[in-house]
Amino acid sequence: MLKNVVAVVLEEVHPFELGVACEVFGLDRTADGLPGYDFAIAGARPGPHATHSGFAVDVPYGPERLAGADLAVVTAASIRPGYPEPLLAALRGVVEGGGRVLSICSGAFVLGAAGLLDGRRAATHWRHGEELAERFPLTTVEPDVLYVDDDPVITSAGTAAGIDACLHLVRKVQGAEVAREIARRMVVAPHREGGQAQFVNRPLPEAAGDSLAPLLDWMRHHLAEEATVEQLAARAHMSPRTFARRFQQETGTTPHRWLVGQRVLLAQRLLESTTEPVDAIAARCGFGNAAALRHHFGRRLGTTPLAYRRCFADPDPDPDPKAG
Repeated sequence: MLKNVVAVVLEEVHPFELGVACEVFGLDRTADGLPGYDFAIAGARPGPHATHSGFAVDVPYGPERLAGADLAVVTAASIRPGYPEPLLAALRGVVEGGGRVLSICSGAFVLGAAGLLDGRRAATHWRHGEELAERFPLTTVEPDVLYVDDDPVITSAGTAAGIDACLHLVRKVQGAEVAREIARRMVVAPHREGGQAQFVNRPLPEAAGDSLAPLLDWMRHHLAEEATVEQLAARAHMSPRTFARRFQQETGTTPHRWLVGQRVLLAQRLLESTTEPVDAIAARCGFGNAAALRHHFGRRLGTTPLAYRRCFADPDPDPDPKAG
């Protein structure tokens, strides 16, 4: 269930990360046929809380508001040596009561202080990864990912990665269509390929023309076509070695992995929204046959195309879609 959602605020809260929770769960979209949430903001105490941007946020509830929550979203704030025990106990209570907790950026330190990261994998902003690992040695910190789902604890990297984690949870609990529609309203991608490694010490392109964005757009529109690294490098007017290095810098992954990821995403959309046979979807996505699609689908998503369709298919799919 995902109904009762509480955003957790601490002193020197980061407004953007708080805004992520408010935008995903605090905006009423029921008029569009989307689920509504019983959304609230709570802190260690009710009253004004400073932001790190110089203004205050009025927090109406204390830790008691977390009782019975289906989800507590711990937003980012300045990292402190310790956190109020009543709030930590309330977060533990969410998990003990069958709910989930989700942290954005430095919110992972709050979950760690509550003991909720012990024996788990976790993510945080790449600048804080070493400190998180040192402070909570029973936690395995994943430094390169956008988020980690170690149910019922979800942790995400910095800033926009909180959007990725929240949409992931919506998709997991309420289905792909709900997550896709929320993402569309927010004008963001419902899923981003690659991890936060692509944002660490990333060199700026020498000029706008050096960006691979036009090539990536071409690849997205030609997923059914086979293309070698040499062919892609030639299209980008680079040597294969320079192309491979630049691709890693701009996407955080290799050309092959990026292509497979995009093909799986297209297969997901077609399985959700059409009645096309799996063989036809495999061909459209560039996998060639259903066996190859099942292989990559299983490796990426841990399920089969048919099982995925049963879970996420549109109740009124397009029986005769036009090729994209």
